[in-house]
Amino acid sequence: MIIKSVRSTIGSVSSEFITTFVFQDEKFYKRSTLSLTESFGKSVDSAFASKDFSAKEGETLFVYTNSKKSLRLFAIGLGDSKKITIEKIRRAAATAAKKAKALKIASMVIDIAEIESNSTFSSEELAVAISEAALLSLYKYDKYISKENNGEQLTSIILCSTSANTKEIQNGIRTGQIIAEATIHARNLTNAPGSEIYPETLAKETVRIGKKAGFTVTVFGRKKIAGLGMGGVIGVSKGSEKEPRFITLEYGTQYKKNGTIALVGKGVTFDSGGISIKPSSGMAEMKMDMGGAAAVIGTFDAISRLKIRRHIIGLIPSVENMLSGAAVKPGDIIRHYNGKTSEVDNTDAEGRLILADALSYAEIFNPDVVIDLATLTGACVVALGHYASGMMGNDQKVMDALSSAGDKTYDRVWQLPMYDEYEKLIKSEVADVKNVGGRWAGAITAGWFLKKFIGDYKWVHLDIAGTVILEENQDYIPRGGSGAGVRLLVEFLQNWK
Repeated sequence: MIIKSVRSTIGSVSSEFITTFVFQDEKFYKRSTLSLTESFGKSVDSAFASKDFSAKEGETLFVYTNSKKSLRLFAIGLGDSKKITIEKIRRAAATAAKKAKALKIASMVIDIAEIESNSTFSSEELAVAISEAALLSLYKYDKYISKENNGEQLTSIILCSTSANTKEIQNGIRTGQIIAEATIHARNLTNAPGSEIYPETLAKETVRIGKKAGFTVTVFGRKKIAGLGMGGVIGVSKGSEKEPRFITLEYGTQYKKNGTIALVGKGVTFDSGGISIKPSSGMAEMKMDMGGAAAVIGTFDAISRLKIRRHIIGLIPSVENMLSGAAVKPGDIIRHYNGKTSEVDNTDAEGRLILADALSYAEIFNPDVVIDLATLTGACVVALGHYASGMMGNDQKVMDALSSAGDKTYDRVWQLPMYDEYEKLIKSEVADVKNVGGRWAGAITAGWFLKKFIGDYKWVHLDIAGTVILEENQDYIPRGGSGAGVRLLVEFLQNWK
């Protein structure tokens, strides 16, 4: 996809398809309708005169124009200008891109002059949001679908502006495109079948992306993992013919003076539940149980290309959780990297077992902050649905910064309590800790389990089970793997101090 900008009035550009945004406020609405009528002719005047379109938020109007420069005009309502948000602009951009795609149009123009003039957002912010949402809305995982020639495909988007902020807009386009492409990398990894992405191939794909984007990757095999004493990774992988991998990513060693942040992603490439086997209904989705790992890889792709001035470490313990005669069993006891032991009460609570090794291993990098992302519990989906990730941790400043980043990107998080009373639910009589805490507060007891294995650093846990695997389409996020976490982390890393 090519995205570029042009400085021009909407009536002066030539395009197969032009999108414009219209505010509902009377003075802005009248000005927009007058300008559009002057630029595109009587057909537009008649369409507005019909009163079918009043520019309410999300309302659309499609017109075949009398203009020789543009055959099609697509107006999208933004509602009250005083209530405009960057998310509403993203959704409008997604609507425009999907309309152009449905019409099999190769190139489209998006006019941003109205929102530049009548909102508090900078030209760069607008360009980031529109580029990002347009690209993300066009995504479809169709790698295994036979291709047919269905006519033109959208390959070019032009942002039209009358302002002199050309450089800002171009910077915004570049940033939005990089973040969208990184999110798409995460979506592709998450959506890929388990026969394609398993620990070995996940590691190879991480190496490939790292070489292209500019971050380094180190991969440990089973022997090295066992030698390090990572009993959780070895234990969970026992039931599978696919050997485990422990993947370390690193970017920005020259920025160590600015501090080190570690990102830890759960990399269970398929989760059958092990001996505590899952129901067959919905099990196919468990190819997406490595959504945390995909988010970390996508984030590294983006921050490397954006050249963020920060030292960042990524840690991905990757396994398949399968059942066989060799599989870990309920009642088994595992010794983790830091020497602590855990009782396996349920083999389907496997993600925390491998994260325990990664979180304790993170301490060798002397990180200031560690953030882990994991499709950890169904309990979190029950609590928050598919619109926010659960958040727990030991440092309020970091959690507040992540919450702020989530509000801005709409990749939102919601803080859950970690009261001391929850800790007793994972008490074991035969080991240091038990890997499940019973029926109640499952997301929180999982967080408490992880807390047992963190080092002397600021730590936040993000349970992305509900946000990384979607049951239905959203505005610019399709059903399936969403790439949740990438835009959130990039925003956080760009602004953390």
